[in-house]
Amino acid sequence: MIYRLYEKILLHNLSTLPEHICFMISEQDMLDAPDNLYHAVEWCRDLGIQSVTFHISTTDPTRLERCLPQIRRVSSIAHLTLHYQEKTEVAGEGMDVTVAIGKSGREEIAACIRRMAEEGVDPVSVNEELLESYLTFRYEPDLVIKTGGDHLTDFLIWQSVYSELFFLDVNWALLRKVDFLRALRDFQSRARRFGR
Repeated sequence: MIYRLYEKILLHNLSTLPEHICFMISEQDMLDAPDNLYHAVEWCRDLGIQSVTFHISTTDPTRLERCLPQIRRVSSIAHLTLHYQEKTEVAGEGMDVTVAIGKSGREEIAACIRRMAEEGVDPVSVNEELLESYLTFRYEPDLVIKTGGDHLTDFLIWQSVYSELFFLDVNWALLRKVDFLRALRDFQSRARRFGR
């Protein structure tokens, strides 16, 4: 009852929302509460967030194979792009949702440089815009949410340089809508400086 009231208060006071959110969760988080990903997508969709990304940190993506049905369920309410091992699956319609399992920002940048070299790109012509055109994940999240006490990963290391970071004090398995709304309230209260 109290959480419902707190939710309403937080919702009433939200006026500035991020366009793109990135959730960073661990392999164990996903194994402990795979359905929370679907719920978080619902919350974002209902608030009118344009797109959301989930990075699931793991050294062995095959350990998350049993979570794939819950992840694919997102395509019933959104446009899902799933990056799993060397494959990319796309399904559904609506808000853009990207799920990247075990992806690394350093590997993404190294792959960009390899592709540029393979295509014979003149090193003198390499600038930020050209590099960004080779990225797999071509968006800059306004807000990065990390659940639990773990450190951030290097995912979206290039793209998130000006993102607002929010470290939730609850683990993914215990995440409630009110916790998500607290992150949005915090985002709204910050002055966006874009690294300046």
